[in-house]
Amino acid sequence: MRSHYCGQLNETLVDQTVTVCGWVHRRRDHGGVIFLDMRDRDGIAQFVVDPDTAEAFANADRSRSEYVLRITGKVRLRPAGTQNPDMPTGMIEVLAREVEVLNTAATPPFQLDEHGKVGEEVRLKHRYIDLRRPDMIEKLRLRSRISHSVRAFLEQEGFLDIETPILTRATPEGARDYLVPSRTHPGEFFALPQSPQLFKQLLMISGFDRYYQIAKCFRDEDLRADRQPEFTQIDIEASFVEERDIMAITESMIRQLFTEVLDVSLPEFPRMTWHDAMRRFGSDKPDLRIPLELTDVDDLMKDVDFKVFSGPANAADGRVAALKVPGGASLSRKVIDDYTDFVGIYGAKGLAWIKVNDRARGIDGLQSPIVKFMDGVIEDLLDRLDARDGDIIFFGADKTDVVNEAIGALRVRLGDDLELYTRDWAPLWVVDFPMFEIDGSDRLTPLHHPFTAPACTPEEFRANPASALSRAYDMVLNGTELGGGSIRIHDQQMQRTVLEILGIGEEEAQEKFGFLLDALQYGAPPHGGLAFGLDRLVMLMSGANTIREVIAFPKTQSAACLMTDAPGEVTAEQLRELNIRLRQKAQKATEAGE
Repeated sequence: MRSHYCGQLNETLVDQTVTVCGWVHRRRDHGGVIFLDMRDRDGIAQFVVDPDTAEAFANADRSRSEYVLRITGKVRLRPAGTQNPDMPTGMIEVLAREVEVLNTAATPPFQLDEHGKVGEEVRLKHRYIDLRRPDMIEKLRLRSRISHSVRAFLEQEGFLDIETPILTRATPEGARDYLVPSRTHPGEFFALPQSPQLFKQLLMISGFDRYYQIAKCFRDEDLRADRQPEFTQIDIEASFVEERDIMAITESMIRQLFTEVLDVSLPEFPRMTWHDAMRRFGSDKPDLRIPLELTDVDDLMKDVDFKVFSGPANAADGRVAALKVPGGASLSRKVIDDYTDFVGIYGAKGLAWIKVNDRARGIDGLQSPIVKFMDGVIEDLLDRLDARDGDIIFFGADKTDVVNEAIGALRVRLGDDLELYTRDWAPLWVVDFPMFEIDGSDRLTPLHHPFTAPACTPEEFRANPASALSRAYDMVLNGTELGGGSIRIHDQQMQRTVLEILGIGEEEAQEKFGFLLDALQYGAPPHGGLAFGLDRLVMLMSGANTIREVIAFPKTQSAACLMTDAPGEVTAEQLRELNIRLRQKAQKATEAGE
């Protein structure tokens, strides 16, 4: 039906006849001459319709925004003074000879030009309209280019694209499963995969050596800007590798991707231990573009007459950390109060601070409600922080995890508010993660997943599992975890030991993971891998604020689809086929009968 896309029209086609199909982006009537800006996935071009082409003019005259047209005409240069060098098609226009209305359109619920302001709920409700916007088209085109580049790189490196099942069984991976009832096995359920983890390990045991998949994954968890109930992973696994091998391959892939797609050469990827990342930045995915660091001051606060500080300083699970902000003494009390409310979101009970107005005057040159408690330690504190006139110092004092989360988040907030970024891109590897963390019930839980290999001998691991490090590694970019991976356990007895330490007995282990445990005894090679969040990667590379902006049909933060009104109810007949009775409905029916 067409010879060209709108965005392909340029000066090289002058005097040629072209046919395009698309949507009316804008219609203007200038003294009897109608101008139509036509839009398709490749761009926007201007078409001129004169009255001397009666049928074409009549069709153009009745066309409105978002009508679907097919136009044939001759390309010509725009008259002097009307050219737009900032627009790819801005040097030419098309003199239309034929205008065919392929379909009419109702008035869209919002404008599609770059000046249109509309709430996200309206956009998601009418996503098929929202996706027509040039900005959204460009994001999804970028996503396609990224996927293509990744596939090409991995194929070149000898990886095979292998699909793994969507209907599987529930496994503990840190979030709730989406369950699918089985009609043929009454009372039993499939689970949608949180990741292809176990299947890709089985592929390594099968001898496929190098596997990848751009895989759909599902997690029923609380949602944030970078989370969705269904998301896409770039999943990679290889045999006969160590950490450095996987890290080298995936780092090369990301470097090539940024060069090809964004024409960006990423700087060095430094390596940082998990312990150092938490100590210096309060986060295991630190944004190294921000030149602020946390400093431990526990030793200085143990004997101060201020229990808010001395309590955590003397507690085994406590921490007192300071965050110096150069030039921050100019922050108003209102702004500081806003930051106090902000850290409260992360469990902090308050936010202590000291403004350094004139250090030469000693304690008299400081402004803070807490300096009266700092007698005897204030000079040591200022020396340790290299505090200077005009600085402000924020403090976190609480349990270590609360301080890390609250002050770590404050560091990122300050970097953004005060525009402290020192560069555009700051990648790094975070390594040497703990094998386990302690949950609210004082039980050990895997920091990554229970199939990650410990970085110590079996004897050392069994003697002190709580302090064991894992062979895990995360790639971080600008404060976002792009991907996480590890060397896996390939020894059956070690895998049983890890499950036992997690409180999974032999019978439960066999029930849930028997197929993996059995497979591990048949010559499982050393293997490891890494999974990238494709949605997060595209979000970063496109400059979007949320992953919803780079997914064609995303869910809301409540895991609902406003466009299709999903999730929705099903019929009683469907429930009967699945041998399911809804307790809530049964209760309402009983109440109605009463």
